[in-house]
Amino acid sequence: GFRSTDATALEWLAAFGLLVLFALAFTWIAVGMGLISPNAEAASNNALPMIFLPLISSAFVPIHSMPGWFQPIAEYQPFTPAIETLRGLLLGSEIGHNGWLAVAWCLGLAALGYRWSKAVFDRDPA
Repeated sequence: GFRSTDATALEWLAAFGLLVLFALAFTWIAVGMGLISPNAEAASNNALPMIFLPLISSAFVPIHSMPGWFQPIAEYQPFTPAIETLRGLLLGSEIGHNGWLAVAWCLGLAALGYRWSKAVFDRDPA
């Protein structure tokens, strides 16, 4: 199993904060998807593509070992910087610019999801 023996309390707090921010961002995206859905079955299916994002990130395979044409796809999506930041915080490895990228992705997706959800919710039903 996963063991983080080198992480300090502050690093654990930062990791928890990033996870909360990430969950908030994707929750707003899911709310928007639910609001545009005509029924519950469609709402559950609309969010299905988001399930594949961790599979095409650096979560399971290092980016440098992926095929060359696939590396930009894996590198420039929201899960990769979040995963690399969590690894850096909890395993003591280098975070680099991934921390700021992860926070920027989270804030951007949360703002986009909120504005989208609010616009759909406020739309006149007539």
